[in-house]
Amino acid sequence: MAQTGLRGRTGGRIKARFARCLQETGPAGETGVTETAAGIAGEEGRPTWLGHPRGLFVLFFAEMWERFSYYGMRALLIFYLTKHWLFSDGQASVIYGAYTALVYITPVIGGYLADRYLGQRKAVLYGAVLLTFGHLLMAVEGGGGPTDPAINIFWLALSFIIVGSGFLKANISVIVGQLYRRTDVRRDPAYTIFYIGINLGAFLGALTAGWLGETYGWAWGFGAAGVGMLLGLVVFVIGKPWLEGRGEAQDPALLKTPVAGVPLEWLIYLGGIGCVGVCWWMIQNQDLVGTLLGGFGALLVGYVIFTAVTKLPRQDRDRIFAAMFLIMGSILFWALFEQHGSSVNLFTDRHVDRTILGTEVPASVFQSVNSFYIITLGPLFAGLWLFLGRRGWEPSSPAKFGLALMQVGLSFLVLVWGAAAAPDLVPVIFIFLLYLFATTGELCLSPVGLSAMNRLAPPHMASLIMGSWFFASATGNFAAGLIASATGGHSGTATKESVLAVYSNVGWLGVGAGVAVLLISPLIKRLMHLGTLQDDAFAGAAEVGEPQAAGIYPGKAN
Repeated sequence: MAQTGLRGRTGGRIKARFARCLQETGPAGETGVTETAAGIAGEEGRPTWLGHPRGLFVLFFAEMWERFSYYGMRALLIFYLTKHWLFSDGQASVIYGAYTALVYITPVIGGYLADRYLGQRKAVLYGAVLLTFGHLLMAVEGGGGPTDPAINIFWLALSFIIVGSGFLKANISVIVGQLYRRTDVRRDPAYTIFYIGINLGAFLGALTAGWLGETYGWAWGFGAAGVGMLLGLVVFVIGKPWLEGRGEAQDPALLKTPVAGVPLEWLIYLGGIGCVGVCWWMIQNQDLVGTLLGGFGALLVGYVIFTAVTKLPRQDRDRIFAAMFLIMGSILFWALFEQHGSSVNLFTDRHVDRTILGTEVPASVFQSVNSFYIITLGPLFAGLWLFLGRRGWEPSSPAKFGLALMQVGLSFLVLVWGAAAAPDLVPVIFIFLLYLFATTGELCLSPVGLSAMNRLAPPHMASLIMGSWFFASATGNFAAGLIASATGGHSGTATKESVLAVYSNVGWLGVGAGVAVLLISPLIKRLMHLGTLQDDAFAGAAEVGEPQAAGIYPGKAN
């Protein structure tokens, strides 16, 4: 690693210039310290590693360990619900779906509080503390069974993780964007590096925590996830100086303002604890989560369409309609894709020959395959779109959505066909193929969707449309739990035949929906009016590389 420092009179001049920039900054609502600081990201003499600000690597390792903990715990969750707490397959799947749905909803609130009050750094720090506490609580097993009082600690652990994710999930990506000028050519490579950290953490988390949990006991697996989150917290705290003031509150004085005798900052933290209590109640009442998703989703779609019809010019209105079409399509994709952590995990455990090179591999370890494929295939897909684009052959965004739905549907059909040819246990190659086709589908939809939302929304609706995109992810995750529960009935145990019957149905549904989207993609493309888009009206320009372009998922991360 090459590292340069601020030395001698050159360093003094740069520091003085930086100080003047801060002094000349107007009110936070006009320019703000964050924007000014970001503006010197490319100055010669600034300490860098591999040509990037050192803060990028602080965020890389902090997020890597956070994803390690989240996906490590996620790999074990469905087994913990069915084997330790003794929920039926159907009940466990609905709990799993409600949990992942809430994980996708809370970042909307956490992002708002960070933008308006806390700043991203404090929000990430607070979220990391909650996550560490939640993951460590997961290691408290108790005796098992749904009547064991220790199950309340389990619900509490999930609630801490949900709220902690809300404060951390999007905000850490915002700080990455703040390290660079908006026109800095290093922004895209920076997010590529950051994205690698996300998927590297997810890969290692499922591999390590999954193996430990199923080999040595639940406490070992969840404990490993907790240690990973603790390491992420330590990295973030120690690396604060390398962030160079990015992600701080726009108005620090406001945070000290007393509200009912309590400083506003601490009132927000107490509110976060209150949200843990709300999530503790909601995660035990999964039907309520579905009702809230349905009700709020209907209001959200209605408001967006009403605004588009009554307040926008024709081309902007058409683009909103195109965006909403893509958002609806993403719900079906995630409903199928997110079977991986629940019903596919259980199927792999019970009905797949997991012997590789003479060793039986724990089922949860296969949750790492998706991240491995993303790391290896992501650059290939980026190169493929570039190659096709230069020749005018690149599919449109709606066409890519159609291809994504077809591939995720095909992934289940491949497993069904492989199982039909196997009299007993399904060969493990078909699990690898399932993840392969699902991942190629993900690469056609997730990054493409984020880009499309930014391009299609008018500037004053950018956050609303992006919030709708992530809300669709939450809805898809909850729907995934309902589909998984259908494999064995709400109170029954899934059999090989019942699972494959559901997979056949959803597989053909995905393929059919994908074909339909492909057929009408030219119409949707016309609604996008790409030929008249202008850079100065680029939706979300103020957030490029920040919450909206964080690549959070997808995936993972989404």
